[in-house]
Amino acid sequence: MLNFFKKLDELLRGHRTSPDALLQGEIKLSLRAFVPMAVLLGATYGFFMGWYSIISRETPEYWQLLASIVKMPALFILTLIVTFPSLYVFNALVGCRLDFRGTLRLLVGAIVVNLAVAASLGPILAFFTVSTKSYAFMIVLNVLLLAIGGIVGLGFLLQTLRRLAMLGYHLARPVDSTDDQVTEKSINSNSDETGDHGQLPGPLDAALQDESSESYGKANSIFRVWVIIYSLVGVQMGWLLRPFIGDPDFEFQWFREREGNFFLGILGSLKELFQVGS
Repeated sequence: MLNFFKKLDELLRGHRTSPDALLQGEIKLSLRAFVPMAVLLGATYGFFMGWYSIISRETPEYWQLLASIVKMPALFILTLIVTFPSLYVFNALVGCRLDFRGTLRLLVGAIVVNLAVAASLGPILAFFTVSTKSYAFMIVLNVLLLAIGGIVGLGFLLQTLRRLAMLGYHLARPVDSTDDQVTEKSINSNSDETGDHGQLPGPLDAALQDESSESYGKANSIFRVWVIIYSLVGVQMGWLLRPFIGDPDFEFQWFREREGNFFLGILGSLKELFQVGS
């Protein structure tokens, strides 16, 4: 268990996306360790999400609690499976330095960061669960908390893509021996000073940000495609896997009929929430 938290802490602090690893086009992230980690973190948030079905009903619905624990990690894993082929092809077309496994590791890392933030917000979700019986409010709250986790996960992804773009630009451009010596010295000095904590050296970072606008453009392009594809597939996947919370006015069911869409559902919950509050 201590090893689990150690690896998660290293990812959150940027150790797993250090400049030394990225210079070789690699992400120091074991799929055997981090995929189960994503499942466990997703199940943790699902556990807190499922509290509502226990507290809000006269007869606690433990099947809904189990469904929430199972469905939350399934939502992220299934979305990744559906979107990964197209995202990898696009990454290759724009010249991303990561290979197939490297791209998969990066995306799994972003999901782990997302779910780690969501799991850390679980106690807050539990607090509001015991404070209200409003089903509409709980839907909006869960969407908000998961959106916060998603924003942080996307920030991790964008930061890593920009580092890859900057390093790729630097390695590709012609440099004289003096510049090369300065760069190598900067990288080595940074590794010694920071303990390989994943931060780019100050002088090199500033130089690359001034010169690599094209590389930054590629990184931003990958990021935009990731956001659009993954978000659209993710919200629709969530809609297909619903219910996650469980409406107390209805009996438990694993899945609901395919009707409407996520956006209409959220608008309906917001409308109901404000009508109740008015």
